[in-house]
Amino acid sequence: MTVVAPTWQRLEGLALLVLAALAYGRFGQGWALFAVLFLAPDLSFAGYLAGPRVGAWAYNLAHSLIGPLLLAGAGLLTAAPLATALSLIWLAHVGFDRALGYGLKSPEAFGLTHLGLVGPAKRAARPS
Repeated sequence: MTVVAPTWQRLEGLALLVLAALAYGRFGQGWALFAVLFLAPDLSFAGYLAGPRVGAWAYNLAHSLIGPLLLAGAGLLTAAPLATALSLIWLAHVGFDRALGYGLKSPEAFGLTHLGLVGPAKRAARPS
């Protein structure tokens, strides 16, 4: 059975990464800031120290498109270039993760995402 939706969603993630990085190059604050903050949303993994439900909530909050899009809107509406730049870094990170197949997490298990299974969960689900 071929699964088409996750493949398209991964391609969308790649497109988001590329376009956010290109926009950052035009409107950003320098590539050093981009490099320093690109992996910052992954600090949300610390939520898993409080258990899978809190961990999934923290991860999804940092990896949903809602936050960076709201920040981008605020940055554009208030002419705040730093907010716009930060939103582009955040969007690029989300796109990067989605391109790699890391989707939003289920509170039931870290490896269960909206893009399918990842990591050990994916390996365990493979038929022998």
